[in-house]
Amino acid sequence: MKDSGSLGKVAVLGLGKTGLGTAEYLADLVPSKAESVTLYGGASSVPNEQTRALEARGVRVVCGTEDVDGTYDLVVASPGIPLDSAFFQSASAHATEVIGEPEFAWRQSPERWVAITGTNGKTTTTLLTTQLLNAGGFNAKAVGNVGTLATGEVRTREVDEWFVAELSSFQLATTVHMHPRVACLLNVTPDHLEWHGSMEEYALAKERVFANMGEGDLAVVSCEDEWCRAAIERLEKRGVRVCSVSVHSEPTTDCAAFVRDGRLVVRLDGTEQVLASVSSLAINGDHNVQNALVASSVALELGIPSNAVIHGLLSFKPLEHRIEPCGKLDGVEFINDSKATNVDSVQKALTAFVPGKVVVLLGGHDKGTELSTLAHAVSARCRAAVCYGEAGPRIADALRLEDGEMGLKIENAPHMREALEVARGLAHEGDVILLSPACSSFDEFRSYVERGKVFKQLVSSLVSQAGKDE
Repeated sequence: MKDSGSLGKVAVLGLGKTGLGTAEYLADLVPSKAESVTLYGGASSVPNEQTRALEARGVRVVCGTEDVDGTYDLVVASPGIPLDSAFFQSASAHATEVIGEPEFAWRQSPERWVAITGTNGKTTTTLLTTQLLNAGGFNAKAVGNVGTLATGEVRTREVDEWFVAELSSFQLATTVHMHPRVACLLNVTPDHLEWHGSMEEYALAKERVFANMGEGDLAVVSCEDEWCRAAIERLEKRGVRVCSVSVHSEPTTDCAAFVRDGRLVVRLDGTEQVLASVSSLAINGDHNVQNALVASSVALELGIPSNAVIHGLLSFKPLEHRIEPCGKLDGVEFINDSKATNVDSVQKALTAFVPGKVVVLLGGHDKGTELSTLAHAVSARCRAAVCYGEAGPRIADALRLEDGEMGLKIENAPHMREALEVARGLAHEGDVILLSPACSSFDEFRSYVERGKVFKQLVSSLVSQAGKDE
């Protein structure tokens, strides 16, 4: 029987960054807080240098199987493992409780958490929120899906440090007691439905970020999509304070964030703070205006002065692979938005540019997404579209069906490199060539990061060659 301060026997599922990092943290807790630690790598896993180092520290490592044996007081599952998978179900059958890594990190250090989720905009909002807190003199660190494992930061966390956690739907699906001081829901649009099983389950996973919040907390929620509006209704019925966020209208609630006369405004409990102008932000597009409103609401709620919030907003720069300027040639600007792996993110990206001045590159791995809303946005705002890769033909067909005789130029290319060449031939001086694929990258690249870096390298080569030819 484990005592109340002990984790008992613990298992970790997954041999990626999350699993290895969690196992490394747990290894330091044996025998003081954990009786034993077992790491299950999964069916395709094989021993490596990192697993051997863990074994040398007393961690039992099991590779090549998804069959969990023995009994455990706690299992920490990596976020990529579906809840209905044989691996997860096997762990559930042999454990008192199965949770995710963010939940585990929160239990280890539960004070001063901000949680941020949504289909799109999570990383930008997380990093911007962290910057605003730091600008106001707070000690804050971005963790979670942003790339820094929360559990890995717990052991060195300072007494006054805030964790600003980007949380994916995968991570939220396995939360139980997590209770952030402020939690944010940016948007909910179709994504990862093959993992969650339905749009309803996906939306519910996102909404779990608010599950344990009460009257003293603040939920910052967009009121611009139906799933978020439904979440607001449920939060208000529970008595949770809600800051409604809108780029296109002014909510009448006591807590709201919106744009008035071209400036960001945040109202908390009836008191308004007028912040920076939209035109002064270095990040463009309606979605980034929303991100700025959300981050500002969090900072002001936690006590950051408005002048520090304004300073942080004005100094924040575009992130890599997110509407990132990466070169200019013959009067045409090149923009890397490789992070746009779904339809909604492309629609938002297009709002950052003058209608009719965009040649967009669309394509990649076909996730089977419904394309009518994408086709409508591209037809309305772009001069031309070059469709490439596995999903290219289906996207081109959807565009032709939507556009009819409206005049959108639609071309096909086998890969991204050729698509860029075709796009150059379609672009006019003053136009933007925008890589905003609406697809994952796995037909041609290992990740959206690799795709974006290759795009930037191709652009750099074009600009460099043009300079030599002059």
